[in-house]
Amino acid sequence: MKRFLLAAITAGLAMTGAGKAAEETDYRILEFSQLDGWESDDHAEALKVFLSTCGDMKSPDWKGLCRVAAEQTNAKAFFELFFRPVEISDGKPALFTGYFEPELDGDLYRSDRFRFPVYALPPEARDGRWISRRDMEETRAMEGRGLEIAWVDDAVELFFLQIQGSGRIRLPDGRFIRVGYGGKNGHEYRSIGQELVRRGVYNVHQVSAQVIKNWVRRNPIDGLELLRHNPSYVFFREVSEVPAHLGPLGAMNRSVTTMRTVAVDPRYTPLGAPVWVEKDGKTKIRSLMIAQDTGSAIKGAQRADIFFGTGDAAGRKAGRLKDPGRMVVLMPIQRAYAYLPVDAQ
Repeated sequence: MKRFLLAAITAGLAMTGAGKAAEETDYRILEFSQLDGWESDDHAEALKVFLSTCGDMKSPDWKGLCRVAAEQTNAKAFFELFFRPVEISDGKPALFTGYFEPELDGDLYRSDRFRFPVYALPPEARDGRWISRRDMEETRAMEGRGLEIAWVDDAVELFFLQIQGSGRIRLPDGRFIRVGYGGKNGHEYRSIGQELVRRGVYNVHQVSAQVIKNWVRRNPIDGLELLRHNPSYVFFREVSEVPAHLGPLGAMNRSVTTMRTVAVDPRYTPLGAPVWVEKDGKTKIRSLMIAQDTGSAIKGAQRADIFFGTGDAAGRKAGRLKDPGRMVVLMPIQRAYAYLPVDAQ
């Protein structure tokens, strides 16, 4: 790998959205022949997803490629002609996890069944730090203010809805409302899975989203107390203008696509860029995805979160994913070579 000098390419990094990448980041330009499984992927499907957000990219080179992409009939040739694979490393091992869009049962009105509120952002939480999850619940700071978007029937599902940042709520009449991230109270996320391990309830390898959900439901009083261990609280906004058959909105304010959208750290990977995923583990994934989302836990050059879709089945698959591998970003040619020192070009 070639060590780059940050000062030499500050302008280029700022254009990519990766301007805050650490100085010790390494970049290595690869050949497409070095991408395991490249020949057998469905590049046309990846191109469709790329087109769904590339028009929102601000840099002239990306906008130019987006216009060219709209006229392509051979997607594989398009990517090979106009891009170069760039492997970006910050010295930390690669880690792939999965995320999904939860689907909860709820209603627009409170009842004995639907008693857990999905809140919109209060005015006092719009800037800076506000009170913690525990304080908000114990002082009833949100009650009686008309900020309830809906009511759901499961506190732990609501907790995981906050972790995911978006979801659908199925109403009693069969209709859906979709909610997206609306803001947070400014507190850092604290893992309740790690807290169960610390207490000796489970070993590290036993903890998963489903295990946590089951424990909270079996222990309703201690379970609600466990949820308060995480001081962070996420508020929502209704985004039902997004049709139910499309995915939720990602960080680019466009619908994300099952198994083609990946959440990344934008300090290293430009939002909207194609990303070649080589996920190892029990079930390998070799696929061209598009970096259309971010996440508070997605930190690092080789850290990525794959979108698995909507509902419980997608959630089970996403929850099991925690695998190594490699992520390679496809950069426009001139941008890719800008990362190399002058003596290596």
